[in-house]
Amino acid sequence: MSSQNQFNVLHRFKGILFSAMSSEALLNSLDSFDAREDDVFLVSYPKSGTHWIAEVIENIPNAGITLTSPIEFGDISKFEELKMYSKRRVIPTHLSYDMLPMNIKQKQCKIIYIVRNPKDTAVSLFHYYKDNPNLPCIETWATFLELFLRGDVVYGSWFDHVLNWEEHENDKNILIIFYEEMKEDLFKSIKKIATFLGINVSDSEINKIARKTSFSEMKNNAAKINCDPNHTICALTSNRNLVFRKGAVGDWINYFTSKQKRVFDELFTEKMKHSELARHFEDYS
Repeated sequence: MSSQNQFNVLHRFKGILFSAMSSEALLNSLDSFDAREDDVFLVSYPKSGTHWIAEVIENIPNAGITLTSPIEFGDISKFEELKMYSKRRVIPTHLSYDMLPMNIKQKQCKIIYIVRNPKDTAVSLFHYYKDNPNLPCIETWATFLELFLRGDVVYGSWFDHVLNWEEHENDKNILIIFYEEMKEDLFKSIKKIATFLGINVSDSEINKIARKTSFSEMKNNAAKINCDPNHTICALTSNRNLVFRKGAVGDWINYFTSKQKRVFDELFTEKMKHSELARHFEDYS
């Protein structure tokens, strides 16, 4: 990959790589965002399940919400656009906690943070880089993995992102959801999300939402609503067909060599040694 290619589609802001879809002017103005007390933020490192949670929330009956495009997606007109929504806003983002607009923290808006096994996240992001014209094309998995481990990918280091959010895991306005737990028990995860948002949902409604938001259903539906440019949940593309690839847990095993796994595990152990969240991934490593 030529540095010219990387330069065209990515830029650095405060040391972190961002897609050109997030203008520097917008990133510079994040603290001028005016949050509402009932705003909900869906946060994750890329390729960790933001779309999935968004689909779940959108399928909750009578939730009275509007799903917006990501807060960092676009240019300086973004905040004016967000003001137009009259319903309760559900706003996705891949920003770290430290970069989140100050107003969101002051008003203690509800935040759902989704975490996924970093090995599966890396594989998923590799495919995303290959298929997405808004990201540099990195030909080989080995090259991409080196960049991922260095944090030289869009939104920076997975480790730093998760650790930054984990510092706030006990804040009462933050709910942490694990991708793997959603795969194992979608009913339980939906119930947890609805309760956190203060929305009453019956068990039969939860079962219906679980059916509609199974991975295969969402993948089938992606093509149908791909023509709607307003339905952009990702700050890296508006093409929903790129979003749902496999959604598998443990697919990393088909990509990592034993040496790559060792290098990854050593870095994981070093970076995440004080992390409670990291223990969750021991079953998937």
